[in-house]
Amino acid sequence: QVQLVESGGGLVQAGGSLRLSCAASGSIFRFRTMGWYRQAPGKQRELVARITSGGSTNYAHSVQGRFNISRDNAKNTVYLQMNSLDPEDAAIYFCNSIPPIERWGQGTQVTVSS
Repeated sequence: QVQLVESGGGLVQAGGSLRLSCAASGSIFRFRTMGWYRQAPGKQRELVARITSGGSTNYAHSVQGRFNISRDNAKNTVYLQMNSLDPEDAAIYFCNSIPPIERWGQGTQVTVSS
């Protein structure tokens, strides 16, 4: 059964860092472009970072230079290193392929205090 499990969120002060992890069951993910998405209260879900199966990356302008996406294909795991966090980064963070599969994980909550 295909499953995505995100972890690593928490409460951090502005300027701090967090590292999110996404364990993807099902080997299909290692051949797909993967992305980290986030959804803040009252806002639409947005894609903030993506990484191809070969390791090429792309970021939303709002996180460029602060976030770094990586993957370990042998472990079917995708990471998001988030630095210099701002209260505007607070959201539930999800990972999924691009385009996304229908079944999303539960996400991981990131809270940034000012």
